[in-house]
Amino acid sequence: MISVPDRRKIVELIKKACNAGARLVPACKIVGITARTYQRWTQRGDVKEDGRPLAKRPEPANKLSQQEKDRVLEICHKPENASLPPSQIVPRLADQEQYIASESTFYRVLHEAKEQNHRGYSQKPGKSAPPEGYRATGPNQVWTWDITYLHTLIRGMFFYLYMIVDVFSRKIVGWEVYDRENSENAAIFIQKAVWSEGCLINPPVLHSDNGSAQKGSTLVAKMQDLGIIASYSRPSVSNDNPYSEALFRTCKYRPGYPRNGFATIEDARKWVLSFVRWYNHDHRHSAIHFVTASQRHAGQDREILEKRRELYEKAKSLHPERWSSKIRNWDYIEEVWLNPYEEQNKESFKLKNAA
Repeated sequence: MISVPDRRKIVELIKKACNAGARLVPACKIVGITARTYQRWTQRGDVKEDGRPLAKRPEPANKLSQQEKDRVLEICHKPENASLPPSQIVPRLADQEQYIASESTFYRVLHEAKEQNHRGYSQKPGKSAPPEGYRATGPNQVWTWDITYLHTLIRGMFFYLYMIVDVFSRKIVGWEVYDRENSENAAIFIQKAVWSEGCLINPPVLHSDNGSAQKGSTLVAKMQDLGIIASYSRPSVSNDNPYSEALFRTCKYRPGYPRNGFATIEDARKWVLSFVRWYNHDHRHSAIHFVTASQRHAGQDREILEKRRELYEKAKSLHPERWSSKIRNWDYIEEVWLNPYEEQNKESFKLKNAA
């Protein structure tokens, strides 16, 4: 239990952090308490002793007695039930006109007795390790790609849109429409993108999902040939490939997208070409302060943002009474992360990626 003097120190640290611009929830998390705990400590103006941990609480009226818990364990220990979970045991007891406790109670009692284990050779469910995080400080350092369906006028028939986006600039650096999804097409498609962007000497990191087309032997061999560093999402975790997912959503919600499907593959390629030209040269991305992907890819965005900042500073100086705070943020974005790590580990990974 945290003493009152220690609580006062923690509260003072959090107040200083919030006054300096930090948000309450992250500030509380760093010192090891919740925002609700901080609010409870400070709601009466001063931090006082918290009597709740020492308070005597009545036992729940529906609590099982020790004899009832022992009865549950005794039933689970019977040879005929030794390999059965409570979800199987409880219905069998019901067929024998016996009700000892609910299924959830059986699970809880077994858990308290540390007897709720995986049976046989089954393993505990585990979380997949997050994918490697990559930092991009310029174009053609980190790419992501994916494949999406394009509907046709024939039910059950699809074309397949392959598309690569540069994480730093958001520019579409490669795209193709094929009539099938396989690693052979993917290998040709990626090689064309590398040639087009002149990345043979300094190949990028290429991130993708875990589909068969993305991990086929033909594509893997081609990527090794080109010196590309492969990166993959966790199985069934679309959030690990957010740039490509967002790009496809923008594509399919673009006005003029044929909702009923494409008549021919040539029609599909023609439409995608018009979309790519709009996306790269006309669309202004909020995440890079509303410059186009082509401008950022070519390194023109720094000058554009600086001119915007000067314009806003001039407007504020002419009519300061119309500005209640700072001008809009037009700062140049120095870096973009793909699958960033926790803040406390990010600095070490910056050094690792820079090495």
